[in-house]
Amino acid sequence: MSRKKMKKQMRQAELLKKLENDPFVTDEELCEYFHVSIQTIRLDRLELGIPELRERIKQVADRNYSKVKSLGKGEIVGEIIDLNLNESGISILETTEDMAFTKTKIVRGHHIFAMAESLAMAVIDADVALTGVANMKYRIPVFAGDKLVAKAEVVRIRANKYFVHVKIYVKQEQVFRGKFILVSIGEE
Repeated sequence: MSRKKMKKQMRQAELLKKLENDPFVTDEELCEYFHVSIQTIRLDRLELGIPELRERIKQVADRNYSKVKSLGKGEIVGEIIDLNLNESGISILETTEDMAFTKTKIVRGHHIFAMAESLAMAVIDADVALTGVANMKYRIPVFAGDKLVAKAEVVRIRANKYFVHVKIYVKQEQVFRGKFILVSIGEE
């Protein structure tokens, strides 16, 4: 076996491990990590039968949607990539220019809020729920093209009330924080 072929096999084996540990790593991050071109990463993924990032996110999200009780699949803003009912959840949203103001390219707040609220509702173990109270803070602007990562945590449950905190990040910098009190309807 040639040295070049051996190097390729070792890279592909490490690529598989890397994507197993973090299925959401981008091709750009992989080419930096392996010090190869983006075409090399894409060819490696193709040879190994690994789909592109968007498809990997969709596959993980589809597995998590079945756990959600309070919302329909089309009502969730973003892709849920991790969900533990009554504990925590994580979702991802790729922002686009149509979500932003034309002049500034800053994403409109209602898109960010909708992502946070839908994740807060998805993370609770209730068939029907409404937002009773929402306290939010937009920390820094989000621009079209930014990838939002929302993390929700159920901090308390009292009777039919669920207290959920949601933080949203862009490149690990917090851009939004929301504290929600969700009320489960039909439960006492």
